[in-house]
Amino acid sequence: MKYDPLTEKCPLPFSAFRSCVVPRPIAWISTKSKSGVCNLAPFSQAQIFNIDPPMVCFTANHYPNGLRKDSSINIENTGWFVWNFCTEELKDGMNTSSTIVTDDIDEFELAGLEKEKADLCDVSMVASSPIKMECELFKFETIECPKSDQSELGLGKIDMIIGLVRRIHIKESAVGEDGKIDIDTIRPLARMGYIDYTTVNNTFPMKMPISKELLEAVTPEILEKIMSGGG
Repeated sequence: MKYDPLTEKCPLPFSAFRSCVVPRPIAWISTKSKSGVCNLAPFSQAQIFNIDPPMVCFTANHYPNGLRKDSSINIENTGWFVWNFCTEELKDGMNTSSTIVTDDIDEFELAGLEKEKADLCDVSMVASSPIKMECELFKFETIECPKSDQSELGLGKIDMIIGLVRRIHIKESAVGEDGKIDIDTIRPLARMGYIDYTTVNNTFPMKMPISKELLEAVTPEILEKIMSGGG
């Protein structure tokens, strides 16, 4: 089976694309409006943008009627956002915060989540999240997507947001005895296709093969960090 998603309908009863790139991390983004209203919303079109310096990115689709997400508006206006780590334990609060409401509604209150003050910006963080990253806006761009004959949602524009991570908050309970983030304990939540989610609860190590090209490209110190997963 194969098809061109720009010109042909998916031959399956449900669109397959979002199940072709999984699992996707959830960027649980908190912001604050110019009028002081706290906003909290999850985005699954998200990823690390760079490692050194640490940078993250996510995209927010415009609504079919042309309106933009409150998160995008707030970040563009204030220049800051917080990426809150979402765990299986927090799944209900995350799901509630995805509710589409007017911009005068505080999703922290809607989801019954306690706030924690950020250090560098006037943005509230999810207090129960084990890891939070305060991010300064690095780049904001609205992108016009190619037109599709098979478009059902009409999501033709997206806001691309790249943030420079300025401060990372990590709870002691999220760190294992080996000094690494204990993924199996905190159980990150990730997005699958359709309306499905998954929990990361099984991890295993694999070292990158060492090639001549790798040895020529990096110093021994950097190579050691790469091989240990600390790079």
